[in-house]
Amino acid sequence: MDALKQGVDAFFILMGGIMVLAMHAGFAFLELGTVRRKNQVNALVKILVDFSVSTLVYFSIGYAVAYGTHFFVNAEVLAQSNGYDLVKFFFLLTFAAAIPAIISGGIAERARFWPQLIATAVIVGFIYPFFEGVIWNGNLGIQGWIEQAFGAAFHDFAGSVVVHAVGGWIALPAVVLLGARYNRYRKDGSLSAHPPSSIPFLALGAWVLCVGWFGFNVMSAQTVDKISGLVAVNSLLAMVGGTIAALVAGRNDPGFVHNGPLAGLVAVCAGSDIMHPFGALVTGAIAGLLFVWLFTLVQNRWRIDDVLGVWPLHGLCGTWGGIAAGIFGQQALGGLGGVSFGAQVVGTLMGVGWALLGGWVVYGLIKKSIGLRLDPEEEFRGADLTIHQISASPENETSW
Repeated sequence: MDALKQGVDAFFILMGGIMVLAMHAGFAFLELGTVRRKNQVNALVKILVDFSVSTLVYFSIGYAVAYGTHFFVNAEVLAQSNGYDLVKFFFLLTFAAAIPAIISGGIAERARFWPQLIATAVIVGFIYPFFEGVIWNGNLGIQGWIEQAFGAAFHDFAGSVVVHAVGGWIALPAVVLLGARYNRYRKDGSLSAHPPSSIPFLALGAWVLCVGWFGFNVMSAQTVDKISGLVAVNSLLAMVGGTIAALVAGRNDPGFVHNGPLAGLVAVCAGSDIMHPFGALVTGAIAGLLFVWLFTLVQNRWRIDDVLGVWPLHGLCGTWGGIAAGIFGQQALGGLGGVSFGAQVVGTLMGVGWALLGGWVVYGLIKKSIGLRLDPEEEFRGADLTIHQISASPENETSW
């Protein structure tokens, strides 16, 4: 029976890792559909190569930083318990690799390729796993301190803060340091519209992310005996709440409609295992509204050219999700309890502060040393021709 359980657990978390791996295709197509045609190839290449760099760095450094476990032993040891520790690494790697995938959308269309890969290596090797280990492995005793001070540890079941808020808040300094795309904000104060290149691809990316998200959330249980249908239904209702809210607030705009469910899913990650479904619905709806309002504010009023709106979507909705777990997880509001509002606020602010610091340091040093941005002529040509020497739809195709 023990051998059977070990095999089932290994298979369970492996399927979760595969579902979250599929989400990276969603990140790729969401970015491809949002950027202009001259940057579509670059969007696809970035996500795949970022994932590959993340895998090497997290396997050799990051996982040890977070959990104190390394893989520099013989294969006989690694294969114990059906290789569960290896597939657990695979599952958590897909979370870690989401950080550069999130950042990629914010800095699209004007970031240099190799400097961003350097940033990916540092972030996935050190910045992200440090906070991951503090929250999910109890490193440094910080969770113990929070529990002693507020009566409960910081609760983040599937990463509203650990993954999404951290990724979004790291992206903000990168976007600010890069500056806006050429001619996005004109000297006379007017805005130059850079509409999405393909709504169908944008929608495809959103749908792939939504489907994979049920692996992201449900499989965060990590073993079969801890699986919860509550997590699945809460994720579903948060997704729906985000969609409806974004539809109404965004006045039927398809870009908002397809990012609305993502906002809801980002927000529900933290408390999906403890909320009542109605609480998850409200959490998702508020997240959908936050995304629409703050994306518009950031782009049009504050003039921060965050191409895919990753700071509002992941940074701010993830922040809301960390706090929402402390509200709708309470038994008084139908939740399972065992969570503290004060702990959620403190833990969330810690994640925001660490991500901001890490983002400014990493991207600030790269900007000063080797540079972050394509030069104006390269940006005008587009990242596809500049970096990859091919466009998504070559004009001089041979017809037979």
